[in-house]
Amino acid sequence: MKVDAHLATKDLRSIPEMAKAAESCGFDGLLTSETAHDPFLPLALAAEHTSRIQLGTAIAVAFARSPVVVAHTAWDLAALSGGRFLLGLGTQVKAHIERRFSMPWGPPVPRLREYVQALRAVWRTWQEEVPLNFRGRFYTHTLMTPFFSPSPLAHPRIPVFIAGVNTGLCRLAGELCDGFFVHPLHTPRYLHHVVLPAIGSGLARAGRSRAEIEIAVSCFVATGRPGAEREEAINSVKRQIAFYASTPSYRIVLEVHGWQEIGERLQQMARYGQWREMGTLVTDEMLEAFAVVGPEEEIPSLLRARYDGLADRISWYREFSPEDAPRWRKAVEILKGIA
Repeated sequence: MKVDAHLATKDLRSIPEMAKAAESCGFDGLLTSETAHDPFLPLALAAEHTSRIQLGTAIAVAFARSPVVVAHTAWDLAALSGGRFLLGLGTQVKAHIERRFSMPWGPPVPRLREYVQALRAVWRTWQEEVPLNFRGRFYTHTLMTPFFSPSPLAHPRIPVFIAGVNTGLCRLAGELCDGFFVHPLHTPRYLHHVVLPAIGSGLARAGRSRAEIEIAVSCFVATGRPGAEREEAINSVKRQIAFYASTPSYRIVLEVHGWQEIGERLQQMARYGQWREMGTLVTDEMLEAFAVVGPEEEIPSLLRARYDGLADRISWYREFSPEDAPRWRKAVEILKGIA
């Protein structure tokens, strides 16, 4: 099992130190996300100050950008890192695409399928110096002159991961992609009954094997000293679960457990901005399903037992901190089975 770390991106000046520390801890991957900051810029700094660790976006919002724009960024990061860059893409939801990014919305599964195909067509043009002729329903790319084409790469195969919650994107990952980022709002039962069967369906449709795709999970963790510290960690995780569970697009995860009514109540509370109160609707049964809870020294073993046979990559839903490097190093060793 590979172990990934999440990189805090709010301060670019801190990236070199964090990237070097994460690599020294033995992490296999260092991931950024697109929330309040750009997901690509930190990886350029991380690439310059590391030599082994894989670098990736988990995720960058695809529909906020042209495939050619993303193709250029990914190509340059692959070149800078010596082939260590992993491109993780997500669709986001309609409101954010239209109202935050002011971009057009369309059916996410066929559009993301075309997006990945367009990226690979552009990369093939650059690597093999063949004409660009991609024509689809959502994207058309037919012009790429030598002046706008970067040089071929020594490591031209850029892995493409996508993220998703519902079965359509899971199937697409199995059919077309190198990996799948499972949303943090997940449970082992949801992986068994929804994600893995849908990915398997996509793999079968494309004549691919399970070994051709990596499944990556990021898990909620509540730990700390017994008492007030642990209790605050639990309440914080409950609020995070409630925030995600209030989103209608993620309702399928709740449906697997029969918790649809709680999701509907959380959605109503979110409309009125009752963010802190929402966590009180998350029961201890839900917490146990969505998160790993326990003493810090037991968390790695609990995670390993929880995801053995379900995932190929694992990470905490928590940003990496160099100050905690000794504890991270020990956790990575346990998860990899070398301690």
